Amino acid sequence: MNSLALAVVGVAMILLGYFLYSKFISRRIFKLDPDYETPAHRYEDGVDFVPTNKWVLWGHHFTSVAGAAPIVGPAVAVIWGWLPAFLWVTLGTVFFAGMHDMGSLWASARHKGLSIGTLSGKYIGRHGRNLFLVVIFLLLLMVNAVFAVVIAGLLVSTPTAVIPTWGAIVVALLIGQAMYRLKWSLPIVSVVGVLALYGLMFVGDAFPIVLPDTILGMSATAFWIVVLFLYAGVASLLPVWVLLQPRDYINGLQLFIGLGILYLAIMISTPTVVAPAVNQNVPEGTPSLFPLLFVTIACGAISGFHGIVSSGTSSKQLNREPDARLVGYFGAVGEGLLALGTIIATTAGFRTLAEWESVYAAFNDGGVAAFVSAGGDIINAGLGIPSSLSATILATMAVLFAATTMDTGVRLQRFVVSEIGEIMGIKINVLVSTLVVLACTMGLAFGAGGDGSGGMVIWPLFGTTNQLLAALTLSIIAIMLIQRRRPVLPVLIPLVFVLVVSIYALIVQMGQFLAEQNWLLLILDLIILVAAVWVVVEAASSMNRARKDPAVDENAEADELDPSTRL
Repeated sequence: MNSLALAVVGVAMILLGYFLYSKFISRRIFKLDPDYETPAHRYEDGVDFVPTNKWVLWGHHFTSVAGAAPIVGPAVAVIWGWLPAFLWVTLGTVFFAGMHDMGSLWASARHKGLSIGTLSGKYIGRHGRNLFLVVIFLLLLMVNAVFAVVIAGLLVSTPTAVIPTWGAIVVALLIGQAMYRLKWSLPIVSVVGVLALYGLMFVGDAFPIVLPDTILGMSATAFWIVVLFLYAGVASLLPVWVLLQPRDYINGLQLFIGLGILYLAIMISTPTVVAPAVNQNVPEGTPSLFPLLFVTIACGAISGFHGIVSSGTSSKQLNREPDARLVGYFGAVGEGLLALGTIIATTAGFRTLAEWESVYAAFNDGGVAAFVSAGGDIINAGLGIPSSLSATILATMAVLFAATTMDTGVRLQRFVVSEIGEIMGIKINVLVSTLVVLACTMGLAFGAGGDGSGGMVIWPLFGTTNQLLAALTLSIIAIMLIQRRRPVLPVLIPLVFVLVVSIYALIVQMGQFLAEQNWLLLILDLIILVAAVWVVVEAASSMNRARKDPAVDENAEADELDPSTRL
């Protein structure tokens, strides 16, 4: 199989989804209204509620939801062959992810920018909301703890990425001042920011930063994890325009340029896909393709984490409701293109099938490292960029996206902690809730040892928990559409499919954990399964009631919820 044909077909499918399908659902399903007053305007406070240029907000949303997951998932899943991964990424992006992201953004914007967890209380019920929050908290705990491990590992394995990783923060702070204080035009800001970011990559490639084996009694990896958590805590407290928005926007541009470099290299070098279309000889211990493929590749096809971001930060910055199409759906398109590039890199970036099989000798052996190495070789072969610099570009891309997800993830988990406090009758201020989040995530990261990799203990449940949350988010969107007497099949079909594969995967994993006598994961799996089934039953009951009740008055609906609740 020629990789160029794979790239052309995949990119065409995803872009057609944006230009055709997203236009249909934005007009016919969600009916995005340019005259609707968004929460960013109604509750503007200069901290969380900030009306934002749609391209800047797209950058924030896209980089917050992307992280390392659309690289890690596809880079692992190609062990089953490139065809199943290719079909799930392309079709999932078009019919599942884009609709889910735009829909959760629309749902939150129609309810004062409230989180999807809070909305579950309105549409599913109090018990459903409490269980929903359990799933959200566990998911954010996994994301924040594990992404810190992924970033730290890349900073150690690719020391040339250290300078551009931390230098990007300085660039973002300056860009934020240039945009909001100095009023620079967006094109100038974009050019200056991207040039500065890629300039840092050249500097980093020339001056790699290698830490000593032990720093302050910690390993180099553990040291980076601590620094990352402290940074994420501070970043989550800053107004979004100071760091979060400009950092995510510049990173979004940087990713598209990086993807352009990768795809251009594929066009020029046209490497052959050496991996099988469907792998009939998977290594021993590899789980079955169904249902595990659909939870291994989450981000890049559909991801519940996106709904948390859409309703947690993005909805509070939405300038005009029609901007949800670009921010939500096109954000999913960017992630789909990254996942597609990862599939091509990890199946065509090897000289022979034997070389590919040596890397994919066991399940989970592939990952970010395989993407950086194989993708770097493709860029080197296609564009002549030195292998070291090629690897630096891809490693920095992965690190920066994982870091922006941590920024947003800590802020979102802080919202959830405050929301749980309100349910318990406890008022938790911003600083305290942030400290609670850092204590929980660092406790998980370092609870299993001093290397900070404790978050990996519960990572096997990330995919199923993430997809389950996507299904639950779709159930809320479906109820809202039923109440408005609008077409609901574009939501119900993805909802049923994702729900079935997620619950099936939880049951399969439960058997694995029982056989391994992994009691921690077994108990967590059972808790998530019970919570999911409970919420699904209540959601189904709510859908049935919505069909029988009179259609909602959309103009009055937005005032039903407590205006003081802004989570």
